Amino acid sequence: MTASIRPDHRLPRPLSLAALLLVTAGTGPAAWAQSEPALPSPRSQRPLPMAALPPAPPPVGMPRLASEVSCPSLQRQVAKVLGAESPRWSVSVADGSGRLLADVNGRQPRVPASNQKLVSSAFALDRLGPDYRLSTQLWRLQDGTLRLTGQGDPDLALPQLQRFAQLAMAAGATTAVGGAPVRLELAEEASQNWWPSGWHVADRAYAYGAPITRLAITSNAIDDAVSNPPSRLQTLLRRAMNQRGGSPLQLALVSARQPLPTDAVLIHEEPSTSMHGLLSLANTESHNFTAEVLLRQAAGTWDVAEASRLNTLWLLEQGLPMEGVRVADGSGLDRANRVTSRFLVALLLRMDHHPYSRDYISSMAIAGRRGTLRNLYRGTSLDGRLFAKTGTLTGVRSISGVLQTTDGPRYISAVSAGAGAPNTMIGRVLREVQAMGACPSLS
Repeated sequence: MTASIRPDHRLPRPLSLAALLLVTAGTGPAAWAQSEPALPSPRSQRPLPMAALPPAPPPVGMPRLASEVSCPSLQRQVAKVLGAESPRWSVSVADGSGRLLADVNGRQPRVPASNQKLVSSAFALDRLGPDYRLSTQLWRLQDGTLRLTGQGDPDLALPQLQRFAQLAMAAGATTAVGGAPVRLELAEEASQNWWPSGWHVADRAYAYGAPITRLAITSNAIDDAVSNPPSRLQTLLRRAMNQRGGSPLQLALVSARQPLPTDAVLIHEEPSTSMHGLLSLANTESHNFTAEVLLRQAAGTWDVAEASRLNTLWLLEQGLPMEGVRVADGSGLDRANRVTSRFLVALLLRMDHHPYSRDYISSMAIAGRRGTLRNLYRGTSLDGRLFAKTGTLTGVRSISGVLQTTDGPRYISAVSAGAGAPNTMIGRVLREVQAMGACPSLS
């Protein structure tokens, strides 16, 4: 079967996060390279905020997106560029004060494809903070049983697994008597929770559609998706322990939603890369697995429907235009997601004024330089000036981000449904925005 997604989402072997951080450090506006943050307590959790009705307005002094277009000249130019294909497009442009400079079908809900990652990554950064790291932990229970727990670290690989195996043997040797096997529990999600329900079955065989699990070696992908991650994990653990001639190993799967006993003792912890690395995987490389994990961790639940609901409540709290918006997953692979270009522009405006704005904007691809935009608009006036997230599904193309101009930032979202040459069209729109400069306010 033909998959319903194109290479924008494909990352058969996730880029090494160490390499990714070397690539992204010092790229873009000055001083965006981040220092290594401290690891938070493994058992610390931020409380979930209560929903408020009516939705709270944005913080005092935060610009809000205007409802009416205030730059007729740019409006005309954008409409001229889109021409007869206008019904297939939603395009919105705003400046740093929240003025809506141009808008074509800006209230029309569209399938965002991977532009959905702008939503989940904003949620995760706000809720978890820039110092957050995912964690994989080995625990010893009171009866001597060991338990391996995880939060979906996308870069968990064989070296870390081998350390866990070695430590499990050492810890098990202190409790196993008379050659008794080392008992190790793997805390994991049930198989029915591995994929959001709206992901097409055909996509699940590909690396970009790999199952979302808490203990995922190489993001549950080799060349294609690993169909049964717990089975693969058990095989790799047995192999690692046999190579070291350890005690027999007795493995068991337990529900990750089963609470860890309060008297459990932490033996070892493997932290993920920094939040900067996780956001860059999601937004620069469009890594679906990472975006899904960030959504779940930010919400404090691995129930994707509940996580999506909590993400929606957070969006409401930001004072964004939510009419027609629907959150169905964290990555954009679910075609039930809906956004409007006005919503995405308002989100970008909000996040560029957020205390963690530099972490958010620096996580995006850069035209002609980095990520999914590395080969797009190279050598043009957009090269190195557009920080954006791309999105591609069959019949869908979206690019939303921040365009640096001599007159300040321009927040742009362009989402197409069935357009003939979307990349070319978006490039033309972006260059019109560049050429317009500062547009005088309507009198």
